[in-house]
Amino acid sequence: MTTLKEIADLAGVSRGTVDRVLNHRGSVNPKTAEKVMSIVQALNYQPNRAGTALAAQKKKYKIGVIVFGRSNPFFDEVMRGVRAKSDELQSYGITTIIRRVDFNVHAQLRAIDELVEEGMNGLVLAPYNDSAICERINELVASDIPVVTINTDIEGSNRMAYVGSDYFRGGCIAAGLFALSTSGDISLGIITGSSSVLCHTERIRGLERTLAESYPNIHVNGIVENHDDEIESYTATRQLLADHPETDALFFTAAGIYGGCKAVTESGLHPRIITFDEVPTTLELIKKGTVLATISQQPYKQGYRSLDILFEYLTSGILSENELQYVEHSILIRENLPTNV
Repeated sequence: MTTLKEIADLAGVSRGTVDRVLNHRGSVNPKTAEKVMSIVQALNYQPNRAGTALAAQKKKYKIGVIVFGRSNPFFDEVMRGVRAKSDELQSYGITTIIRRVDFNVHAQLRAIDELVEEGMNGLVLAPYNDSAICERINELVASDIPVVTINTDIEGSNRMAYVGSDYFRGGCIAAGLFALSTSGDISLGIITGSSSVLCHTERIRGLERTLAESYPNIHVNGIVENHDDEIESYTATRQLLADHPETDALFFTAAGIYGGCKAVTESGLHPRIITFDEVPTTLELIKKGTVLATISQQPYKQGYRSLDILFEYLTSGILSENELQYVEHSILIRENLPTNV
């Protein structure tokens, strides 16, 4: 088992310097800190858990979690993973402070400021894709508050890691499913959450790239936004179908599936529908045959793993081995639904 003394000897520094690097105490030359951490990672150093627990209890770390509002059932499952890990971390004296905010940049900025005021030491964030959020993340990191993004990422930020699906690949998968389930020239409508959420736009980009390269017979007739709201989704889907009654297929990139499918049912049309996530209402729609398939992205694991990454870093100084922590996609159809649906 690797010891602090062995790391110190290899790095040519004192044990005290290694301890300061691992626990972010005092000032250490950046090059020295980088050298120490490279040795820590190369040797797969694992700190003494009893010592880690004692140190964490003394410091009383607070981890903030900010995700989108209560109207999005996907994040209910994310929060189940967060709470499971949070319960484990209580024995280390770590408190988790959760905020579920409205779907806009100002609400998210306010929530971040509130958590800073409460003394948070690290943040798990589903970021609204706006330059103000990116700047705020970078300010937090500069103030030694590490950030892990969850479910959706944000370009240009200094966040420590991203935990979620490869959303571009998810769009590619959806394109392949449409190609397998349709024939001839297809008119496809897209109902997305928001152009201000990177995972939504990247899913569309993945789908459109794959269609252009491999399935040119499938044509996108329009894209509407529902901001993950069921009522807005109903209205937007109804308008899209009224404008394009020739629609053969619909792609929901995020939430609002129940409201959108209600509009489909009322329209009398029967498009092939592919969605994301395995929330209960969507699974019921698959069971009824309204939705053909949904692409799942393991929300529980996203919530659990995000807190775990921050815990390891705050208590041991260990960075996640991979900056991009992708969860696997899985495809659910009527024939492989969970037995309790």
